[in-house]
Amino acid sequence: MDGQPEITQKALAYVNQGWELAQGWLLSPAAWSQFGLLIVAFLLALVVSRKLSPVLTKAITPAQGQTSYIAQARRFVLIFLPLLLPLLAYLFTGLGEQITRSIFGSGAVIAFGKRVFLFLAARALVRDIVKDSFLKLLGKYILIPAMALYALGLLDDVSVYLTATTLTLGNISFSVMAMVRGLIAGSLLFWLGRWSNDQSAAYIGKQDEMRPATRQLAVKTAEIVIFGAAFLMLMNIMGINLSTLAVLGGAIGVGLGFGLQKIASNFISGVILLLEGQATVGDYVELDGGEAGTIIKMLARATILESYDGRWIVVPNEDFITTRVVNYSDSGSANRYEAPFSVSYDTDINKIPAIVEAAVTKHKDILDKPYPPDCELRGFGDSGIDFAVEFWVNGIDDGDNKYTSDVLFLIWNALKKEGIEIPYPHRVVEIKGALPNG
Repeated sequence: MDGQPEITQKALAYVNQGWELAQGWLLSPAAWSQFGLLIVAFLLALVVSRKLSPVLTKAITPAQGQTSYIAQARRFVLIFLPLLLPLLAYLFTGLGEQITRSIFGSGAVIAFGKRVFLFLAARALVRDIVKDSFLKLLGKYILIPAMALYALGLLDDVSVYLTATTLTLGNISFSVMAMVRGLIAGSLLFWLGRWSNDQSAAYIGKQDEMRPATRQLAVKTAEIVIFGAAFLMLMNIMGINLSTLAVLGGAIGVGLGFGLQKIASNFISGVILLLEGQATVGDYVELDGGEAGTIIKMLARATILESYDGRWIVVPNEDFITTRVVNYSDSGSANRYEAPFSVSYDTDINKIPAIVEAAVTKHKDILDKPYPPDCELRGFGDSGIDFAVEFWVNGIDDGDNKYTSDVLFLIWNALKKEGIEIPYPHRVVEIKGALPNG
């Protein structure tokens, strides 16, 4: 063994130690009695859990359809019923340990059994209870191996070894244990931050009495607070002095001054948009640059529009502040459109407005306010007399809504019913001189 690496020597030493311990247990009456107590504790826990589980399930399960916080809490408790067996075994084993130590003065075997039952509880937690893919991954590769080391009594030795092993990056040195602890804590904190952010966003989204822009601002504020707190807690757990963040803040300030001013400008513009509420999620807007669509997301840096042809347009928030923006949906305001058409010169045009206005009014989405449909004479064209009917609707004449098309159908049918001709282009060809022969 002298020529082997240090880690190999330690592993072989642990194997020898485990073999000697196993031999001692096999030849010890006290050890056999503790094995017997472990079996009795497990069988007793098995019987009790089978009797108790249906009773607890019936008592805790809320009535179908209940959605109160108490009902949700009861459903959450039900998720942990698979832990009943290993935890009862752990409890009964603990009672047996007290008896064994009082009789034999030792309880190493039964203490090992307690740790095994805790390992089984951790395994059941990861396998049967945790549904989130990220938490299941942490449990599979971190919690279960750690509990296995704890069950074997090696967790403290491994922790000491990882603490003594250091890594150096330039002038910074840190132990492997600190890195592992930071990785675990960071993963849990930011998962919890994401979950808390989703819950707070869902809760704020249900507050119908708040303006949409105010809800968006509240969601963004909660997100910044939650992840900011998670970051500060992680720094504290890793032992990083928070006063060093002042230097980092100064560096970030210099970076903003030189290369990140656009990002800062877009972020501040996004906050102003949310505060003023002049454009919010669900509004149909058109910018000076030609971008037009329905706002579907308002992010920290940009606003995402969805056009009626299915394209997503990412518009920097600054453009909403520095350029002209037409909002077609502000506070659900109505919009005016017009449908042009022509009639023959043989028509009595004095009848046209009444016929067309009566036909257009029949459309279920045409509004009487602020103005009812209005048919106007626009001019005398080459092929016919030009009219247009103006009408008001709530919404945009695009996408799912085809108001102008519907109105033109109504006009066509109404004019056909009255026998009024809608002309097609006419051209008069004048030929001067005699026609050529042949």
